[in-house]
Amino acid sequence: MELFESLKQKISGKGLKIVFPEGTDARILGAANRLNADGLITPVFIGNVKEVTETLISRGINPEGFEIYDPENCGRFETMTETFVERRKGKVTEEQAKELLKDPNYFGTMLVYMKIADGMVSGAIHSTADTVRPALQIIKTKPGVKSVSGAFIMVRGRDDNEKYIFGDCAINIKPDAPTLADIAVASAETAALFDIDPKVAMLSFSTKGSGKSEDVDNVVEATKLVKEDYPEIEIDGELQFDAAFVPAVARQKAPDSTVAGRANVFIFPDIQSGNIGYKIAQRLGNFEAIGPILQGLNAPVSDLSRGSNEEDVYKLAIITAAQALK
Repeated sequence: MELFESLKQKISGKGLKIVFPEGTDARILGAANRLNADGLITPVFIGNVKEVTETLISRGINPEGFEIYDPENCGRFETMTETFVERRKGKVTEEQAKELLKDPNYFGTMLVYMKIADGMVSGAIHSTADTVRPALQIIKTKPGVKSVSGAFIMVRGRDDNEKYIFGDCAINIKPDAPTLADIAVASAETAALFDIDPKVAMLSFSTKGSGKSEDVDNVVEATKLVKEDYPEIEIDGELQFDAAFVPAVARQKAPDSTVAGRANVFIFPDIQSGNIGYKIAQRLGNFEAIGPILQGLNAPVSDLSRGSNEEDVYKLAIITAAQALK
């Protein structure tokens, strides 16, 4: 079954609500309208109710089925302010909280934290930092997880018959071993969301000791941490990409590995290699790169690329809604 048809079936009829803090952007408007018309989610927009409604109508969109919250005129605002101050444990005053909650990303994140909405999609016009910062401050990471990471699902072929997870390509610049282990575990969970049976390769320029450096040691240590704490995850490292992906090479370089030559989740040792790697696959390999999908948060918040199109918004919203079902 085509990847997104499967996800659509999972979220359809569940009454999920996804916040779009950038509701005046044409790409967001188009995608939200389709999501609503397809009966997949209820879009939640933030802004002046009259202005947002008029914008929808001017674009030929029926505002029925949309929810609109105005931070400047919201009956929940005082409760949200109190909850925000409590969540930040004295790091912000009440006045600071009120000012921050006028920002649509902070307000939208609070809607998710207070379970008024199920997830949020932002980043079409905001930076990654603007999207991620409120999520880290308010939603925070899952128990036992210390870091948030960004993965891409890489899809190619008719009916999406080729699909892989690449992480971390967006957040952690030079992760230490515990962070790399967090990324691996989270990426395995993301793979399962897409009906991929995760086989995780911890990538390096070295395979099983063929190269020596602190970077290699970091990957080896991260692999060890995952094996100790999550023995149910099929994982191996350190592996070069060819050893992780090509069975013939795996037989030569890592003959005793159960992952080498069969990997479908690829964990890069740092953000440089991850970012370069997914873009090479996208541009030279004709893969569709969907994401980044933020991993490790207590509730789903997704960060769009500012170069994204309407279809990207549509698909990432579906992924975000599916994450909310976990």
